[in-house]
Parts: sequence; structure tokens; C-alpha cells
Amino acid sequence: MDISQFVQRNATCWEIQPKGAMRVPAIIYADEQLLEAMDQKVYEQLANVATLPGIVEAAYAMPDAHWGYGFPIGGVAAFDPDQGGIVSAGGVGFDISCGVRTLHTGLTVDQLQPHKQALADVLYRSVPAGVGSRGRIHLNHDSMHGMLTGGARWALEQGFGEEQDLERIEEHGCMAGAEAHYVSPKARERQKDEMGTLGSGNHYLEVQRVAEIYDPEIAKAFGLRKDSVVITIHCGSRGLGHQIGTEFLKDMAIAAPQYQITLPDRELACAPLNSPLGKKYLGAMRAGINCALANRQIITHLTRQAVEKVFPGIHLSLLYDVSHNTCKLEHHTVDGKKKPLYVHRKGATRAFGPGHPDLPPVFKDVGQPVLIGGSMGTSSYVLCGTKESEKNSFSSACHGAGRAMSRSQASKHWQGRLVVDELAARGIIIRSPSMRGVAEEAPLAYKDVSAVVDVADRAGLARKVAKLEPVICIKG
Repeated sequence: MDISQFVQRNATCWEIQPKGAMRVPAIIYADEQLLEAMDQKVYEQLANVATLPGIVEAAYAMPDAHWGYGFPIGGVAAFDPDQGGIVSAGGVGFDISCGVRTLHTGLTVDQLQPHKQALADVLYRSVPAGVGSRGRIHLNHDSMHGMLTGGARWALEQGFGEEQDLERIEEHGCMAGAEAHYVSPKARERQKDEMGTLGSGNHYLEVQRVAEIYDPEIAKAFGLRKDSVVITIHCGSRGLGHQIGTEFLKDMAIAAPQYQITLPDRELACAPLNSPLGKKYLGAMRAGINCALANRQIITHLTRQAVEKVFPGIHLSLLYDVSHNTCKLEHHTVDGKKKPLYVHRKGATRAFGPGHPDLPPVFKDVGQPVLIGGSMGTSSYVLCGTKESEKNSFSSACHGAGRAMSRSQASKHWQGRLVVDELAARGIIIRSPSMRGVAEEAPLAYKDVSAVVDVADRAGLARKVAKLEPVICIKG
């Protein structure tokens, strides 16, 4: 991307000044190297987001931003319902509430080492992964309704997990306002056998060691110690979320003229927040969030069972669970006044700072854990929300490394078996049902996650706390 298109605010903040139909500026957080490496499409998509009705402050892109559907991946935008604000299915994404949760094992790397192969095998057998993967749970009409309205709390009621998990999940594990009756029969059909499964793409279950501590005080509050072992789960709402996105994008595109909305790009299909269609989508999307929360909760239970087979008596406790790909009603300060806004985070993570009323008591003094997943074979990071992030990006941070090339390009560059062998030589065990999937997720198909995280830290979006390195990775 040509950086001369931007006004540079500082070393990590670049502004597209309003022009044409743009209602607000567009801002990308990046350093020069990351910005130059971004596709021009990120510029175009972010500028288009800035034209949408009711947008406030600015349209933002995180340092991991890349081209997406409608919104760029890593896009953040907030809309005022009192100013004709909209909700966009393209601003949420297809994998509704795709997210990350990290679990403490209580193990050290030395304790894990003799049992790595055994743990890799039992995890791979216990948690279904891959395209079209099916679990051992079958949802009928009643259990589907309970899952869509109850989220992780429903999963607990079915015996998957423990009550203390809920405190460390966004929305306490259950997204209010879910309207299961707005989820179509086709979406339900796609999901009825997919609970407790990772799916494919960039989703994973990864055993990691804490390699570095950057902020000892916050790391202690998060329960992180150098050379301790954690397990991270990355997955979302599977076929149900994708179907919700597909159906509502079509409905919103058809309805746009009815609402006098001129779309700069059909992929930005949206509806006014206060319209019947907007409310219907919000109800269905919130049900999709609950699906993802329930899915990660069930996978957590399966993971706990698997680990105990190799390490009897070990208990996995939850550090935190964060969601990407959401639109949530939050209160933020605009022009000196607190206002209710609908914040879209597509491939971006909520990052509330210290003292925020929605944080659980255990994190109130330090801020929210922000979990940044790396690509297969590269480091992941734990960050912490900051006060600065509130004014910088509606309390938002990046969610991962961000793709540097498409999956089809990656599969032409690498062979899955060679990637597995190269990572094995580095002591990283990969288990996957698809060698093509491994090739598509090759480490160099992504940006440098360390560079992305450094920018997030320097820009005040979130503070670096710890670096995690992979030991075992179960890929879809």
C-alpha cells in the first residue's frame, strides 16, 4: 500500500481524511512496514465503512488488518442508534463470535515433555477437527433452542464445565437478547451435529509454553509464569454462524433501497439498528454468539477429560475467553458524553481497561486479558486492555497475525507434509486431518505476529503481558 495516501498522526497511527461520501476519518494502526505490506483493498474497504450512516468518531483498522468481506478483517466501527446508525452483517463476519480461550494446566514444560506425543494423540482423538467435522452431541429442537439462548451457561447445565468458568467469559458466557426464532431451519440443520468441534481454517487447539513475561505484575494477576503450560482453543459458531451471515447479507442488500441506504459496496449490506430487519439480525447474531460460547465451553470440557487421561488429577482452570466477529451494545464517550453505541469488531478483540464495570472482579484493577493467536507454529500473545484504548479504538485491539496471502496462494507455495516435518524439527507436534489445510495455514502465510503485537502495544491498544510458544497444535 502507498503510505502517501495517509496523514501520519504518529509512528503507529495513519489517517485517511474524509473525502467523497466519507462521514468520518478512517484510521489504521500500523508501523510503516506493516502498512506498506497491506493490500490496497484495506484502504478502500475502510474508507467505505466510513460512509455508513450513523458512524461515530472514525472507522478503525487494527495492525493485523487485511482484506475481508465488506469490512476489512481487523475492522472496528461504532454506530449511534439515535443518529440512524446501522448494523452490518459484513461488519460482523461469517464466523460469528469466532474467539479464543486460554486454560491454565498447572504443568511446567519439564513435566509435559515426556508425555507430549501421548497428549497430542489423546487431544486429537478427543476434539473433532476439520471441514465438516461432527461431534458426539446431537441437538434436537429443544436443546438447539437452549443452546442458542443459553450459550456457555446452557453447556454447563448439560454437564460441560464448571460454574466458575462463567466469570471469565465475555457476557458471563451468555449473550443477552438472543432470539433463537430468527435462526433459520437451514442454520440449525448445519449446527445440529457440530457442537464440540473445531472446524477448519485457522481454528486450532494448541498446547503452549509461556516463553516470556513482559509485565510481571499483570502476568501474576493473570496466573501466568514463565515455562508454565497453557492450552488455547480458537474456534467459533461453525456452520450456524456462517449461515446466519449468508442469509442476512442477502436480505440486507435487497432491503437497502427501502431504507434509503446507498452502498458503496454490496458487501457492506446493512440495515438501520432500529429497523425490523436490523433487530432481527441482532437477535439471530446474538444467538450465533451463544453458539460459539457453548461450542468453546464443550471443547473445554473435552480438553479437560483428555488431559486427565495423560495427567490424572490435573485440573484446567480458565484464564479468559474473548470473542471476535461481533456487534455489541456498549457505552463509550463521544464528544464528552457517554453514549450507547453498537460496536462492530470484525477480526478484532474487545480490550477493556482497568476499572471497566463489565470486567470480572479478578481483573478490575489490571484490565481485561486480550488473547492474540499466532499462526500455526508461531508465537501467540497475552495482552491486557488499557485506558488509552477507549479513546483510541472504542476499547479494541487486534486478534491475531492477519493473513499475508490467501489460502489458495499458500497451498501453492507449501506442501502440508513438509510443513509438519519442519515444525516437528523445531519440537512442535502437529495433528490434522488435512495436509492441504496445514499448507493453507503455513506460518509464512501470515504476517509477523510479533510485529503486529508490538504495534498494538506501542499504539496503546493493549499492553504486552506474555509470549506463548506452541508445543502441540491440533489443526482443522
